[in-house]
Amino acid sequence: QAQLVESGGGLVRAGGSLRLSCAASGRTFNLYDMGWFRRAPGKEREFVAAISWGGSSTYYAGSVKGRFTISRNNANNTVYLQMNSLKPEDTAVYYCAAGRPGVGITKIDREFDYWGQGTQVTVST
Repeated sequence: QAQLVESGGGLVRAGGSLRLSCAASGRTFNLYDMGWFRRAPGKEREFVAAISWGGSSTYYAGSVKGRFTISRNNANNTVYLQMNSLKPEDTAVYYCAAGRPGVGITKIDREFDYWGQGTQVTVST
């Protein structure tokens, strides 16, 4: 069983930056692809970014590509999401997730087995 705990959310003005962290425990973290998803009020959960187990491959939603960067540090079992040039439409609860072994890097949420509790990001105008 993996435990994932997000942190780093908060309130920021449009154009600002935030860095989210996701600390993992309970499993061999460095064997799993990881992802970030978000859910805005009244909307479905959507994919944001994913990173392969070794960190060599990344995948982004079109809406965040060029503004967000996903990275990981397997030595301290943490995955990060650096968010720059934030927009009000980025306002959402952000979740990290651990992928199912053997699936590979993906944006499909049902391919992720473990989820954190989420961290709120609010971008004001």
